[in-house]
Amino acid sequence: MVPSLEKIASFKVNHDKLNPGLYTSRVDGGIVTYDLRATLPNRDAYMDNDEMHTFEHLFATYARNSGSGFQVVYFGPMGCRTGFYLLVRDSLTPKMSIELIRQTLSKIAAHEGEIPGCSEIECGNAGEHSLPKAKARAANMAEILRDWTPERLAYEE
Repeated sequence: MVPSLEKIASFKVNHDKLNPGLYTSRVDGGIVTYDLRATLPNRDAYMDNDEMHTFEHLFATYARNSGSGFQVVYFGPMGCRTGFYLLVRDSLTPKMSIELIRQTLSKIAAHEGEIPGCSEIECGNAGEHSLPKAKARAANMAEILRDWTPERLAYEE
């Protein structure tokens, strides 16, 4: 017999109404989870693994090396390949979080040279990266979030 399981918060979001952008996914015990949605779920092409992998390396590196880096708990891709989750301490206000994300996206879009943490010693899949795709995605996301405000962080009902 399969036990009755409570549906988790991310499965309660109406993905038919979800557009690329930034949303507050949940707040738990002093940690805020942001949904950085890069594509239209079930309608756009999904991100390639090499794009997501490089984007994740660059975002995590730049965000953790920023002035707010001590507030960053985690950054990583969604299994559905439509976006990323950013977890921060709740002392980083929504306005500050949006600004951190904007600055980080700008740095990714302008990144030249090696991808941080991309050697076989540092990464379990060092061969699957694409800097051009990650840079293009960051530039696209920066444009989407250019005028984003804390009032837009709520999911549409």
